[in-house]
Amino acid sequence: MTAPPRLVRVAVPVPLSDALDYRWEGPGAPPRRGCRVRVPLGRSERIGVVLDHPRKTSLPPEKLRNVIEATDKEPVLGEELLRTLRWCADYYHHPIGEVLNQALPVLLRRGRSPLRAAAGPWELTAEGLSQDADAVRRRARRQAEALDILRRSGPVDAGELRGQGVGAAVLRRMNARGWVRRRPQGRAGAPLEAARDTPPTLTAEQQRCVDAIAASPPGYRTWLLQGVTGSGKTEVYLRLIARELAAGRQSLLLVPEIGLTPQLIDRLQKRFAQRLAVMHSGLASGRRLDAWQDARTGAAKLVVGTRSAVFAPLANPGIVIVDEEHDPSYKQQDGFRYSARDLAVLRAKRLDIPILLASATPSLESVHNADRGQYHPLSISRRIGTAGQPDMRVIDMNRHAVRQGLSTPLVTAIRRHLDADCQVLLFLNRRGFAPVLLCPTCGTAEDCGRCDARMTIHAASGRLRCHHCGRTHALSWVCVACGSERVAVGAGTQRITGELATLFPDARIARLDRDAATRHGGIDTVLAGVERGDTQILVGTQMLTKGHDFPRVTLVGVLNADQGLFGTDYRSTERFAQILLQVAGRAGRRDRAGEVLIQSHYPQHPLLLRLASQDYSDFARMALAERRSAGWPPFSHLILWRAEATRRTAAHAFLEQVATAARARAARVDVLGPAPASMERRGGRYRAQLLLQGRRRPALHRLMAELAPLVRTWPAARRVRWSVDVDPIDA
Repeated sequence: MTAPPRLVRVAVPVPLSDALDYRWEGPGAPPRRGCRVRVPLGRSERIGVVLDHPRKTSLPPEKLRNVIEATDKEPVLGEELLRTLRWCADYYHHPIGEVLNQALPVLLRRGRSPLRAAAGPWELTAEGLSQDADAVRRRARRQAEALDILRRSGPVDAGELRGQGVGAAVLRRMNARGWVRRRPQGRAGAPLEAARDTPPTLTAEQQRCVDAIAASPPGYRTWLLQGVTGSGKTEVYLRLIARELAAGRQSLLLVPEIGLTPQLIDRLQKRFAQRLAVMHSGLASGRRLDAWQDARTGAAKLVVGTRSAVFAPLANPGIVIVDEEHDPSYKQQDGFRYSARDLAVLRAKRLDIPILLASATPSLESVHNADRGQYHPLSISRRIGTAGQPDMRVIDMNRHAVRQGLSTPLVTAIRRHLDADCQVLLFLNRRGFAPVLLCPTCGTAEDCGRCDARMTIHAASGRLRCHHCGRTHALSWVCVACGSERVAVGAGTQRITGELATLFPDARIARLDRDAATRHGGIDTVLAGVERGDTQILVGTQMLTKGHDFPRVTLVGVLNADQGLFGTDYRSTERFAQILLQVAGRAGRRDRAGEVLIQSHYPQHPLLLRLASQDYSDFARMALAERRSAGWPPFSHLILWRAEATRRTAAHAFLEQVATAARARAARVDVLGPAPASMERRGGRYRAQLLLQGRRRPALHRLMAELAPLVRTWPAARRVRWSVDVDPIDA
């Protein structure tokens, strides 16, 4: 009698709803759950992850293919993380292979061993941490750059340092001085040196927050800390992390955008000399694998990262902290559309450890969970120092002269603050020179041609650019329709910066937007200039709201508040309130009083009047009442189907078919649409969407569990690009 084949069920990173069965004929037992294997798929080979060892398969023997090789002896995904990822695939209705792939560093996806044999990366010693980079820069610019990079990012491979202009000779000189050293590979996470940064004395409110969490029983609990900007939330994080380090446990700290928080990384390096693993998509593949391995082995006692760091393997977890928990950056917007904030709560629950969600402007979902008793609220209502809350006023743009987006009262205030040797921050959520190139003679505007959007003028580069699909072409001021001279209408960050240079020729002005982010080291250069006081006026977009601490900024100007007052999405008012209060919070720190001026053509708008009090809790109560009456989340739950095609009719026909199938099966789910997306045409493709709304999650997900496998069998599903977004942040 022939023995039954030994089977392994493998999740392969392809858009298939389930894992695939393979035969194991290799020596020894089949690879364990969580191990990677190389398997044939069609005419190619793929790296997949073992999920199970089924006793039988639905495949006929002649269809069953063999595993080519086992890549791992030990699982790269532990049981806790593997269970969490399988839950993600079910909840977000996304192919399991692609979900597991998201949790692995790129090199592991390609089959690399988790243990790297290359020479260890360079890291700072305590002596290096103590160096003043500005003083070093005057005599050794490259060494100062190396200090900045290593202080900001932690251990860095020699190859990556070389790519940033720091060569081997520079590192040898710094090593001879005792400033840097090679980190040995595979060593345990012993501390580098004793911590050198002396913690400040906590305020009474900070101490109450730390004591409340410290005094709670061991195990899972979600804390929601609402602390006004400048109140010292970060110091609360550091004290909680210190407690975990003292107990030998790991901390996971999630931040919205790692490139925008060099101050935070610097503070962590100075306070905790223990191994720090930094994880984000901007890292070189080797460094990302090193950080992943350090988290997995426990060598890294503190793991800091952006959205994808929520999947970090943790050897001995103690606490999870989510900074700026309201930030939409935590939601992945393509492919596997997960919420890192929500998954952080899930992981903390499964690991049975506490989690702290923190923000000056928490999401309405989190406020609602605190109201219901699911989250435990904490608050810090007072800022550090004597400055107090900034004075906020609205400038009526209908009554004052305006020059390139700058009103007379704002220009006067800028001069007053510059004369007082203070810094000014101007917020405009529109980069580029101007948003529209218009012909006043025939009324023709320069459209993208591939998107339902206008081209933005980037005068410095002499280009027109679409900020949605990235299309660019040369800037011409001659109208192609009538030959007249065209004009720039509206103002972007480039144009505002140019006008400020004319108004304040002696002021040092910098710009912080996505254009700066695309330049190598651009963000770091801008932020360093502000911190040193070299920059007097900083003009920027939403990047300015990301938790920066600018102690000398005393004036914040919001140049066009009206952009946020009339959004069509149900989250529009929430986002506007969060952005406005976050950027306003940059004004005035410690002993410097702050002033906030908001330019608007609608100064009596109820939302502006309510936010002028800077009481986010009051706004949240009002907004939740509106959401309840309208039946929007968190009082209902949403799943958004998206489709796009080169023809409008194809996208709509596919979603009509989905809607018909959903209505035939939905008992307690509303099917809304299909309808065009808010920007229907983007990148030459037409986009449409279908919304499923339910009061209870189980009914919604039962429908999806039935609907998604059915849709995948339709021929129409192969003629369009479609995706499912569970708990969308744009609807």
